[in-house]
Parts: sequence; structure tokens; C-alpha cells
Amino acid sequence: MFAKLARTGILIAAIGIAGCNDSSMKDFAPEANKPLPDKILADMRAKGMVRTSSVMARIFKEEGKLEIWKAKTNGRYDLVATYDICKWSGKLGPKYTEGDRQAPEGFYTVRPSQMNPRSSYHLSFNIGFPNAYDRANGRTGQNLMVHGACSSSGCYSMTDAQIEQIYAFGRDAFQGGQTEFQIQAFPFRMTAANMARYRNDPNYEFWKMLKVGYDNFEITKVPPKVDVCEKRYVFNQVAPEGTTFDPTGPCPATMQPDSLKTAYADYEKRYDVAFKAAVNSSTPPPKPTIAGIKEASIVSDWSKRRARGERVPIDPPSMNADGSVTETTRMGRIDSPLGRKMAAADAEKEAKRKAEEQRLAAIEAAKAAKAQARAQALAEKEAAKQAAQQPVVTAGVEDAPAQPAQETQAAADADQGTVSKLKKKLLGMFGG
Repeated sequence: MFAKLARTGILIAAIGIAGCNDSSMKDFAPEANKPLPDKILADMRAKGMVRTSSVMARIFKEEGKLEIWKAKTNGRYDLVATYDICKWSGKLGPKYTEGDRQAPEGFYTVRPSQMNPRSSYHLSFNIGFPNAYDRANGRTGQNLMVHGACSSSGCYSMTDAQIEQIYAFGRDAFQGGQTEFQIQAFPFRMTAANMARYRNDPNYEFWKMLKVGYDNFEITKVPPKVDVCEKRYVFNQVAPEGTTFDPTGPCPATMQPDSLKTAYADYEKRYDVAFKAAVNSSTPPPKPTIAGIKEASIVSDWSKRRARGERVPIDPPSMNADGSVTETTRMGRIDSPLGRKMAAADAEKEAKRKAEEQRLAAIEAAKAAKAQARAQALAEKEAAKQAAQQPVVTAGVEDAPAQPAQETQAAADADQGTVSKLKKKLLGMFGG
């Protein structure tokens, strides 16, 4: 049974090169023909791989990693290279609609016709979005790629040096007979700890579905056979003769090798224990995720207005957990007639706003100066009134100048002190 499953697609093997032959290879740009580094080739040989053996890729957004796996001589795959993703756009979560700037998540297929040796982004290959699952769920978009140039608006962007190697892995596998290779794009490594971190996220059910495919690869180390029915992914399922998988129709009765079912059940038991432990442990806070089609539509509208040449905020809007929308105040510069017209209108509006602020500030300053002058006048008037109410002290009969009250009191105190001292001296003399 397992051998039959492998023949139906787990091992993406080939009997011919569709759309990629010797004549087309000669037409490739020079950078598309660069061989893999000797060190990578030596590592491949040490792991039982040949240069042209089958390949697959895994992408992890949160960790920012792209992995290349290759088939060994025993048919199982092993990790051969890991690259830091230079840029990917959007948030964690799937792509919903054209213009939402989301890098896709899911299981995709790359064929020779999707390889672009003359890409504007150095080298590239289209990952195959939308796939059957995306189309069944009404998700739209086009030209989603893995490419160079380290610039992204919905793609997975690498450095030029990195894409040369990644491209070479696919090119060599096609030369070896592989007709298509699988790309598995995940929001994060789907460990129990990470799933526990995002258990309350609106994308959690979608991620649980992806995790089944992730687990199948972790168990078998063979790219899973991927089908779609009832608008959901199904993995490593074999439909009876004469039946097919309808992406929007009911899933047929399927079969799976007993050995795989047993291994998956054991894997799930260990996962459940780890998940429960992770729920009660302290973990890093979750990263921002897309809030479904509503946020995707808001960003898509921003993209459309930007494409029309309208002057929009330099960054796309973002939906908060409470449903509110945050937009940056810094506006982008769009070089188009409409954009320049909007920029001029914004500048005029800003000039009017500043002029109004200055006018109001001048009015407030005048009011403050007037209030201060009034307060000062009142203070001077009160001081003059108090001065007029002070009593006038006249001189004595002999016109002797009057002593101030403080000096008179001081003299009286001095006389009293002299009497007191004389009294104490007399009493001492007579034993008093």
C-alpha cells in the first residue's frame, strides 16, 4: 500500500522533463546556470544524495527561514541547506485576496515553466498561487514568487546570492527528471509550543489543517501527497479506483497505509502531551497575524488606490485586535498626475492648518497681554489706595522728631533691663 501511495505522488518523481530540455537550458541567463558551491555538493554526497536528485522546500515566516531538502538514495529526504529570508511581506496568516500584500501559506507546486531565469528580481520562480485549495476558497492573487533583490510586496524575497543557489537546486532536480517540486509554506515551525502560543488566533483552524501535512513530512521525511476536497487540504490519502478529489465537493472514502496511520497516532500522542505542557508554560508573545478577509480587504483597497496613483499612507493599514484600523500619518510619494494633484491639495490643506494655528495663537497672545495689563493697573490702583489710608504722625511741642515705634520699644526694653539688674544686685548684698 505504501508503495502505491508513493507512486501516486508522495515521491514527486519523474519520467521526463516537461517544459525544460537541453535547448531551453542553453537560453538561461548566466546567473541561472551557476553550479552549486563545492561545499554543498560535498555535504550532499556525504548524506547519500546526488546533484540531480529530487528536491523540496519549506518556508517558515516567523523564523524567517527557507529550507531545501533533497532525496537520498533510500527515497527519504534530508535537509541540505537553510537560508535566512531577506524579506517577506504582510503578517502571519494566509493570503486572502489580490493586493493584500500577504505572502501565501500552504502547499504549492513548482514546475519548470514557473522558473524565470530572466527575472527583474535577478532570478525567480512562481510558487503556484492560487492552488486548488485557494481557488476553492475564493482566494485571489497572482505572480507570487520566491525571488532575489531583497524586495517584497507579497513574495518571499532572498538576496541575489541566495536565490542563485535555491534556483540551482530546482534546476538540477528538473535536469535529473523531477517534473515538479513541492513548497510547504508555514507561519512558523508547527511545534506544540508554537501551536499553544497561537491557540486563540483567528487563523488557528487553518494552521491546524496545515499541521497535518507538516506532521506527515516529519514522520515519513517524504513530501506528502496533497489533495483538496470539501475546501480543505487532505494528505497522503488514496481514493478508490474511479473516484477523484473534488476541491469543492465531498471527500471520497479514502485509504491510508496502516504503518502510516500507526506512526501518526503515536506522533499525535506525544504532541498532545507537549501541547498541554506548553499551554501552562511561559512562552514568547505571539507575533501580529492577519485578521481574516476583513483586514485583507482593507489592505487590498489601499493597494488599489496606490496602484491608481493616489497618494496614500506610506505603509498599508493594519487592523487591531479590537477591530479598529491603524494608519500611518506619513504619506507616500506617488509620481503620477493624480498623485501630484493629491500632494498639492494636501500641502495646501496643511498650509491652511498652520495659518489657522498661527492666527489663533496670535489672538490668544493678545488676550493674555490685555489681561496682564489690566491686572497691573488694578494692582497699582490698590497700592495707591492703601497708601492714602496710612495715619500721619506729627512732631511734639518742642518740634522733636518722632521716634519710630520700634526704636521707642527698644529704649523701653533697655530701661527695664537696667532696673532689673540693679534690683538683683541690692538683693544679693542684703541676702535677698
